[in-house]
Amino acid sequence: MRNQNFALFIIPALIWGSTWIVITFQLGVVDPLISVIYRFALAGLIMYIYARFKKLNMRFSLRSHLFMAIQGFFLFGLNYWLAYQSEQYIPSGLLAVAFSTIIFMNIVFGAIFLNRPINMKVAWAAMAGLAGTIIIFSSEISSLQMSSTTIKGTLLAFGAVLLASIGNITSAYNSESKVPVIQANTYGMIYGSLLMTGLALILGKEFTFEKTEIYISSLLYLSIFGSVVAFGGYLTLISRIGADRAAYTLVVLPVIAIGISAIFEDYQITSTVLLGIGLIVFGNILALRK
Repeated sequence: MRNQNFALFIIPALIWGSTWIVITFQLGVVDPLISVIYRFALAGLIMYIYARFKKLNMRFSLRSHLFMAIQGFFLFGLNYWLAYQSEQYIPSGLLAVAFSTIIFMNIVFGAIFLNRPINMKVAWAAMAGLAGTIIIFSSEISSLQMSSTTIKGTLLAFGAVLLASIGNITSAYNSESKVPVIQANTYGMIYGSLLMTGLALILGKEFTFEKTEIYISSLLYLSIFGSVVAFGGYLTLISRIGADRAAYTLVVLPVIAIGISAIFEDYQITSTVLLGIGLIVFGNILALRK
């Protein structure tokens, strides 16, 4: 079980650590809202075909469908739309800092909606992780000018984190209600893409598609690996160890992203960056040890 939990922790971290770069390939011609719809509609279709192939039970109560729709709208829709938009106004480093605060939100929402006790060990670990993330991106953050654009991007980023946390807690609730993760994700992604399609129609968004190799390949990567595989592992981990501890997967993303950047973009790892990484690793040990 411990080895399985480690795999469920590290696989989403490795995949999502690379999506910081891949998401930028989705920005440009196609509206971010439409790209999010394409991503999760494709992911939901893949998962539905898989569920049918494995002959999984796809019949649930109306109440279960309602909560799967809520999970999909917040976790596979609105939060990603806001995150995509925020990257148009602020550096990815600041977005990483924003997402590292999800642990605090998961702790609070878990206590409010699931009656989970507040784990102070995880809270202290989250503070260490947040401090490490801020140190890593300190130069990037300090170079920001406090303009209306920066404020808008920051508000969008924290809005995305808030909605993602609500989606995390809803996923934990669905697991407690005996809805398996695969089926919850399948319906959640389908409902999320449908609800976002309705929002796009209300807002008058144009359903364009960029027929380029880089857009299509990045869409496939985000749909298959960034959505089907990563969310499958992450939400299974939530069902096993709780939304507060599982959320530490998102705190290590900057470390993974830096490693990828060092390999492919000649990113220079300084002593300041190493200090930040050290704090994040310390937070991991504190949060996840038995």
